Amino acid sequence: MKKYVKYGLFSATFMVGLWGYSQNRNLDNYRQPDKNGVNVFESPKDTALTFDGVKVRVGGSSTLQFQAVDHENSGAVELIEIGDNFNLATANLDLDVALAKGVRMHLRTYLSSRHHPEPYVKGGYFQVDNLDFISPGLLEDAMKYLTIKVGHMENNYGDAHFRRTDNAQAIHNPFVGNLIMDAFTTEVGGEVYFRKNGFIGMFGLSNGKLNQAVTNPETTGASILAKLGYDKQLTDDFRLRLTGSMYSTGKSGRVYLYSADRSGSRYYLVMENTEATTSSNFRSGRYDPGMTNEITSFMINPFLKYKGLEFFGTFEQAKGKADAEADDRTATQLAGELIYRFGKTENFYLGTRYNTVNADTAAGEDITIDRFQLGGGVFLTKNILAKIEYVNQQYDGFDPASIFSEGEFKGVLLEAVISF
Repeated sequence: MKKYVKYGLFSATFMVGLWGYSQNRNLDNYRQPDKNGVNVFESPKDTALTFDGVKVRVGGSSTLQFQAVDHENSGAVELIEIGDNFNLATANLDLDVALAKGVRMHLRTYLSSRHHPEPYVKGGYFQVDNLDFISPGLLEDAMKYLTIKVGHMENNYGDAHFRRTDNAQAIHNPFVGNLIMDAFTTEVGGEVYFRKNGFIGMFGLSNGKLNQAVTNPETTGASILAKLGYDKQLTDDFRLRLTGSMYSTGKSGRVYLYSADRSGSRYYLVMENTEATTSSNFRSGRYDPGMTNEITSFMINPFLKYKGLEFFGTFEQAKGKADAEADDRTATQLAGELIYRFGKTENFYLGTRYNTVNADTAAGEDITIDRFQLGGGVFLTKNILAKIEYVNQQYDGFDPASIFSEGEFKGVLLEAVISF
């Protein structure tokens, strides 16, 4: 027992020491995990690099929600009874390491999530903004504008994933929930970025697999990713960003673009049956169009910010099918967020979001899901955010025998976020 206590004390002392070492060290081209990262999309591209030795930054986040949400349907399938109470607290651990001049590594581990109460690694990547570590001055002029990312990582499809909640990392999301069709996946691949004078271009390839394995090599081909856009602070008060993105795979054993988030939805057990559990039914309130073997998705995102007022929009269309289907189907998503940030340093905000999905299902239904969110928040410090949200989501067009027939959930959620 003394041995374990000794090792435990050693580990704790080491982590405290590492914490103190890392928190005073800045990293190049790094999106801050606190309030300073709000409305940051791709990691910044700065050619004024500061590398003076290996730097290790230990960070993380933790969230807790109180949920007071009710749900109902036509009664064809009985819904599980839910009440007002706290959800499981979620936590992330982030390791970010400057390895060389313009070379950085990121690794995120979910310490606790809705689907996995035990820790598991989300993914990580290797980011290169300078090639001096290979040979001083190598492609120096080109690397002023290029960034290379390689890893088992979150793919850069669309801009909505930069504002979404990633398990406990919720400080960049002005609302509690993510979009209904929550585009997010982690696959092994690489992305190359070109950025100059506000213009953004990205091309990427991934292996199309969420769960990595060398078996069944004939079932899945490469996925293609691309993004074009413009992002510029046009005046002191006005910023404009507009991007278009694409994700496409013509052959996959299982497409996970709208179901890869294993950390789970924020709306616990809504519209679930009486046998549901928090961990097994972790996608409550979301919609996956079920294009499991072929898919091509496009997303357009405008972002405008004038002083404290900002608008973020999403237009998305996915087209594809499962192997058992003869014809492609289509799902379309629209979302608009209007946020007003106020206070001397914009520590307060109020906002609303309307989100709708219209899709053809494999069963031949033409379904519609509408969600309205109204919320606000206050940054108590740059690392602590408190949010409140009212949500109302309605289902239309589902078969009378479906659990979603005449379905609706609505109520209030409170969320506390710590991120550092």
